[in-house]
Amino acid sequence: MDEWIIWVILAVVLGVAEIFTLTASLGLLGAAALLTAATAALGLPLPLQLIFFAASSAAGLLVLRPIAMRHVRQPPLQRFGVEALVGKPAYVVSEVSGTDGRVRIKGEEWSARAYDETLVIPAGTTVDVIEIEGATALVYPRE
Repeated sequence: MDEWIIWVILAVVLGVAEIFTLTASLGLLGAAALLTAATAALGLPLPLQLIFFAASSAAGLLVLRPIAMRHVRQPPLQRFGVEALVGKPAYVVSEVSGTDGRVRIKGEEWSARAYDETLVIPAGTTVDVIEIEGATALVYPRE
């Protein structure tokens, strides 16, 4: 059996193993084996093939893998707009009940309703924004 076929088989096995591990290491080793298959097809002797495989594997693992892992690990998505207000504290400007009221969130005045419709929250109370429905903040008093 030709040496390049063995390298291709090794590349396929490493590629399939990468599918199950998702570490980017085995995939890079498979790519190195595929490149080495090309050198074997050109007729390089086995010791040079092994050196080429080691060098391309090391280059892939030391250079490409950190770059790939940086792209995989994305920072958590930041909320913006009204979604960013959920969980923030608010100050009750005028009494909040299950039907109406006003609160100040980050310096802006919002219409508000109590999250629990049976509650009446007096002015001056600090509340938490539980949800935003349209232009109305659903709030609940802090403990």
